[in-house]
Amino acid sequence: MTQLLSGSRVGLPCGKGRLALLLALTSLTLILTPDFALAHNVTEGDKGYIQEISGPNLIPFLYLGAKHMVTGYDHILFLAGVIFFLYRRRDIGIYVSLFAIGHSTTMLLGVMFDWKVNAYFIDMIIGLSVVYKALDNLGAFQRWFGFQPDTRAATLIFGFFHGLGLATKLLDYNIAPNGLLANLLAFNVGVEIGQLLALSAILIAMGYWRRTAGFWRHAYTANVVMMSLGFMLAGYQLAGLLLA
Repeated sequence: MTQLLSGSRVGLPCGKGRLALLLALTSLTLILTPDFALAHNVTEGDKGYIQEISGPNLIPFLYLGAKHMVTGYDHILFLAGVIFFLYRRRDIGIYVSLFAIGHSTTMLLGVMFDWKVNAYFIDMIIGLSVVYKALDNLGAFQRWFGFQPDTRAATLIFGFFHGLGLATKLLDYNIAPNGLLANLLAFNVGVEIGQLLALSAILIAMGYWRRTAGFWRHAYTANVVMMSLGFMLAGYQLAGLLLA
């Protein structure tokens, strides 16, 4: 289960000055990389391809789904937060499955039933999902409110929003109705394959990091950075919502 951080257990090894510098460099990186805030977007080349084809095209849509997941920074950030303190395979499997169920359900239903939801609003919630998970890892809810939210339910619910975020983008590209269900299922399988690839890379990196003496010293800083990235992503989308 997720272990909670407290000020007495995990400090800021780098000092306030170094942490501030780290966050400043992270902010600058995001400013210079606008695609980060558009993690759900489909590239122009893929957009043109989607609009031109008709009928079942399983392999291309499977590839597009895997590509989306591997390059979806918001998904990867949330997934990294979810498994940050999970050690047992059973727990990892449960949480990743809940996220996949939520993500798959709203992506498929959103496109099939043409759900019209403001993309900026959905992507803002997705950014806040990263903030939530970082705060959960930091033990903020117990310290602030005296209770621990149901982490499994939260993972499933935020999975719904992540899937709906993708559905809003796919709807913009007017996928041909001929073969729509088959193509969406292939796309979803691709998303899950991409998720497994991303998860494997995260677990390998986390496995090496956890065996070092510095893991607990730097865990607090890592989650603060994750929270900051989530706020930046949510703030970008909020600005778009207000200006749209």
